[in-house]
Amino acid sequence: MHFKMIIVFVEDRKTDAVLTAARDNGATGATIIHNARGEGLKVSKTFFGLSLETQRDVLLMLVEEHLSRSILEKISDAGQFDSEPGTGIAFQLDVEDAVGVIAQAQKLTNDVEQLL
Repeated sequence: MHFKMIIVFVEDRKTDAVLTAARDNGATGATIIHNARGEGLKVSKTFFGLSLETQRDVLLMLVEEHLSRSILEKISDAGQFDSEPGTGIAFQLDVEDAVGVIAQAQKLTNDVEQLL
């Protein structure tokens, strides 16, 4: 079984919608890192050294490669990444090897077999 790592940077108010979309489309779980900070094309505004930008969450999901593209697209739709600039980004990376995923392997095998 081959995996992809989907990494999502999203406004914290959209985290739940993104997680729901990912799970509904085959993701079996996620690691969430709260209160990350980032900057885009424009430098963030500050007030006495405090950022006025909304906080971001970082989501890490290990997903089966056959499911990864559809999960990525559903994440984008749920987070409104293309329609509302600055709300977040998501991308996927190849995973060469993974351990500790035996519990998810049976569910993933069933899901992928249904797709094929």
